[in-house]
Amino acid sequence: MTLDAVGAEAAADLGLTTAAAALREGTGRLPWTSALAVGRLAVDSVALSSLAIDGARAARDGGRVGFVRVDLGRIAASFASERVQRIDGAKPEAWAPLSGFWPSRDGWVRTHANYPHHEGALRTVLGVPIDASREAVAGAIRERTSVDLEEQAHQAGAIVAAVRTGDVWSRHPQAQAVASRPLIEITRREGAPPRPWWRSGAALSGVRVLDLTRVIAGPVAGRDLAMAGADVLRVDPPHLPETGWIHLDTGQGKRSTVLDLADGPDRDRFFELLQTADVVLSGYRPGALDRFGLDAATLAASHPGIVTARVSAWGETGPWAQRRGFDSIVQAATGIAMRESPDGTTPGALPVQALDHSTGHLLAAAVVTALVRQRTEGGSFDVRMSLARVAQALLAAPGDTRGDASVALPSRERLLPGHRPGALVYAPPVLAFAGAPDDYPVVGGAWGVDAPAWDTAP
Repeated sequence: MTLDAVGAEAAADLGLTTAAAALREGTGRLPWTSALAVGRLAVDSVALSSLAIDGARAARDGGRVGFVRVDLGRIAASFASERVQRIDGAKPEAWAPLSGFWPSRDGWVRTHANYPHHEGALRTVLGVPIDASREAVAGAIRERTSVDLEEQAHQAGAIVAAVRTGDVWSRHPQAQAVASRPLIEITRREGAPPRPWWRSGAALSGVRVLDLTRVIAGPVAGRDLAMAGADVLRVDPPHLPETGWIHLDTGQGKRSTVLDLADGPDRDRFFELLQTADVVLSGYRPGALDRFGLDAATLAASHPGIVTARVSAWGETGPWAQRRGFDSIVQAATGIAMRESPDGTTPGALPVQALDHSTGHLLAAAVVTALVRQRTEGGSFDVRMSLARVAQALLAAPGDTRGDASVALPSRERLLPGHRPGALVYAPPVLAFAGAPDDYPVVGGAWGVDAPAWDTAP
């Protein structure tokens, strides 16, 4: 298996270029068609996460990195998991009524209103009531220019992107800020001795991960770490519940609790958990958690040897660093939507949310790489990735994806408490490291119901 342009860049950032010779491509076929090499991006991201995990096993227990053979059918199902999933026979509603492309006065915009507070902010900035129809919303958007609405939405806390071509985006200050950074940034800070591997077993047995991520990219990274044996505890604020089907889709193998960091007792409990954490994953906007002392520099000083990792929409620098964003919004702003246009004028989209999924797998690979380095050379490590940087790398990569839409997607079934037999249908796991489970050990846990405690003893 030869890594594509984006995969090769990621492997170089991870220091896995030599080990990548162990990658093998398995059976199956991707059913996607795209103007971009999105299929190779997906395959390479899964392969590199698998390879990094197998490298951790080899570093921990001795021996060599084994062959990693990815399964294209599983990748196709996992990246399109919302199409595979069924709950009591029903498909999830992946997009809210006000999420999508809309004509503006001078072009197109894309909105993201899947969460109620984002929908409310969108209605406010458009000046339409809560019960206004889609037609009323469309009319209000047609009265605005795309960039003006994008900026007004940002100021109001709504999520809107002007649809740009790649050339227009490349001249944007944020595009230039993103392009100046590596695809995967791994920074080492001195001042911490190597931590020991806790116990034998799976590659990451005994590793404790606080997962402060939402939606898809960050949760996929946490799910990879859980599949490698880590004790992953997802922590959310009680006022921002996760969408049920998304949690079922990305929460496998984890536990989920709620803590309000603005509340004294909850904050104290969180910092108790932090005392013995090895990894802190974050998916909030850059700087959003700094007031709680959860920035990378403070955590490295107060918890030497920790690995911090953050995924953002737009990167850590530039005028958009503090902006909210999602996979679909990044596609629209960076030029991907117009590259996927069916007719050259109407925006389109990647066949799957590949920015989210591939970034999640690559983030997991980076975290595992940092854990191995920490236990080998000491220090504290910080990992950064952004959806926009992955988007720009994909746009620059040569090639396209030609698929077969008739390919069947593999799936699994499980019971759900309080539901009929076989109520949950889901995509099987994709990781392919030595000893990777064929199925998720835990599926269907409810969001936020677990105790704020580690599941493993030191």
